[in-house]
Amino acid sequence: MLNAIFSDIHSNLQAYEAFIEDCKKEKIDKYYCVGDIVGYGANPRECIKLTKELDCPIVCGNHDWAVAGKLSTDYFNPRAKQAVLWTKAAIDEKDKNYLQRLPFVYEERDFTLVHGSLNSPEEFNYILDLRSATYNISLQKSKICFIGHSHVPVIFFKPKDNYANYITQMEIKIEPDILYLINVGSVGQPRDGDRRGCYCIYDDEKNSLHLKRYEYDIKSAGKAIIDAGLPPYLAHRLEKGR
Repeated sequence: MLNAIFSDIHSNLQAYEAFIEDCKKEKIDKYYCVGDIVGYGANPRECIKLTKELDCPIVCGNHDWAVAGKLSTDYFNPRAKQAVLWTKAAIDEKDKNYLQRLPFVYEERDFTLVHGSLNSPEEFNYILDLRSATYNISLQKSKICFIGHSHVPVIFFKPKDNYANYITQMEIKIEPDILYLINVGSVGQPRDGDRRGCYCIYDDEKNSLHLKRYEYDIKSAGKAIIDAGLPPYLAHRLEKGR
């Protein structure tokens, strides 16, 4: 079965629609979302609607939690805070209730989803180095843990009885006796210098992973942000993937 694991849509409708079209071309069987449907972008209602239509397992991101009124805006920098407040005003109570009900962790037999880290998932800690990755891997009950939050795709791995390491290559074979921590990148807000959207294709029959890039209409996404009265910086950074 082909599974699409994706994260950090951030109300970027153009990127989200392009992601779904790319998944159709890849003949994806099932979807899993690692959080942050909303924040930064201009189309939160539409992105929540698309997520509901995918009917996929999903965990809560920090922007989802803040828009739902469960996380203080003091957590965010000024531009992100402005986007959270704008989004709270832009969506209705039904959508806020949907965001409030999202769990922090989702587990299946072979893999786990968490937005930030298994270490206090409600605190949305970042995994940015081998030390934090090693600690997260020590908490894993499954062979693979999929995360988002940093918007930077990367594969951490830990062989049995050895140290954790990482690779930035886009495709790997899942090996026995190795635990994996996969950051699936971002659909709507890439930040690794590549402005294309990114998601993970996990083939659970062939035991393979592919961090897939795809193009979307960045200019339209940026124009929507500016037209909505959100900080222009949030539009300009899409062009740079930073």
